[in-house]
Amino acid sequence: MNRHRNTAAVLSVFFMGLGQLYNRQYWKGLLLLIACAGSLGYFIPNLVHAVWGIVTLGDKTGGFVKVGKMYEPIKGDHSIFLLIDGLIAIFLFVVFLIIYIMNIRDAYRTGKQRDDGGGPATFRQTLAYITDRKFPLLMLAVPGMGVLFLTIMPIIFMVLLSFTNYSMPQHIPPAKLVDWVGFQTFVDLLSLKTWSRTFLGVFTWTIVWAVVATITCYFGGLFVALVIEQKDMKFKKLWRTIFILPYAIPQLISLLIMRNLFNGEFGPINNYLASFGLGGLPWLTDPFWAKVTAIVVNMWVGIPVSMVLIMGVLTAIPKDLYEAADVDGASAFQKFRIVTMPFVLFTTAPILITQFAGNINNFNLIFLLTNGNPVNGDYQYAGSTDLLVTWLYKLTLNNSQFNMASAIGIIIFILIASFSIINYRRTKSFKEEDMIQ
Repeated sequence: MNRHRNTAAVLSVFFMGLGQLYNRQYWKGLLLLIACAGSLGYFIPNLVHAVWGIVTLGDKTGGFVKVGKMYEPIKGDHSIFLLIDGLIAIFLFVVFLIIYIMNIRDAYRTGKQRDDGGGPATFRQTLAYITDRKFPLLMLAVPGMGVLFLTIMPIIFMVLLSFTNYSMPQHIPPAKLVDWVGFQTFVDLLSLKTWSRTFLGVFTWTIVWAVVATITCYFGGLFVALVIEQKDMKFKKLWRTIFILPYAIPQLISLLIMRNLFNGEFGPINNYLASFGLGGLPWLTDPFWAKVTAIVVNMWVGIPVSMVLIMGVLTAIPKDLYEAADVDGASAFQKFRIVTMPFVLFTTAPILITQFAGNINNFNLIFLLTNGNPVNGDYQYAGSTDLLVTWLYKLTLNNSQFNMASAIGIIIFILIASFSIINYRRTKSFKEEDMIQ
């Protein structure tokens, strides 16, 4: 007989909680009924308007109308608020649907127990089951909702903005409405000369910067770690402490100090060069030297991170491997090439990929050191040292080109995600982990 399971499931389909009440789980059913009633009270008046807001982005502009000698404001539709409110409503509706489906499954499962001769679980037993067997899911529910509404939803919002014309001066609500334009933003970014030249230049420098910054910091840290870990090196703890200081000092302070040190007019570095009869260099005012300065300063703040990481790996290398290499008559370079480097790369390859992705988005160093300068007359809202992420910042906060900034953000995401996934899957550490599983 399937009488109880089918009846409970059908009742739960009609209204959340009815199946639990039918199964004599009164407290659970009452709570679900209240939750369902509250949800319907929110969705019935808001969901249709939310969908309308996303589809149309509004149809009435705001402004002022003259009434006698006074101007009174006219309330219009704010396209961005409509888009945000619509996304929130849709996300909440998706969560509600998931809970609704879980309610039907729960009612069916309890009804099946009754059909099999068992009794429904009491409210206390249900709580004990949730806090015991389902405790990990219970603890992950709150951060999961945070990720949904604070990470996934903003990403979707950014993606949607790239398909609009939300930008100064013609499409800033509420005075002007925002419209859907499809892929026109991406077409403009790649086809209009002012935008395409800027994008190509900034994109190329971003890749060059990420590659050079990652390689110099990684192998610089490897070199320092190998030197300090030499057997006859004295005062190892002192050297470790000295080289870790740049990382221990807040990066904001380090970068602002470096900005003053490399100042072309009154910076101490150029003054010292002048005292030796040498001419000063335009460290931060020439496009080439500004890029070199950024790479050098990044080595100063980045090498300590790689050094500490690689030191931990070096101490974990079995000494037997070096002893076997000595027996075979291997030279110091051969031991480094055959033993040390493969072991270090095997352990740190995923972190090396992470560092590359971090350098693509290294906003702090470029913004605080050069602010993207020097100015480049051929670029649109960007300087010679701007990365994609700092250009995105200028487009949004300084120039209100939100649709173009969203398109660039999507490109950054695709670039980093593709590189990280492809290269991580090719590392030996990932392949061996996959074989173990």
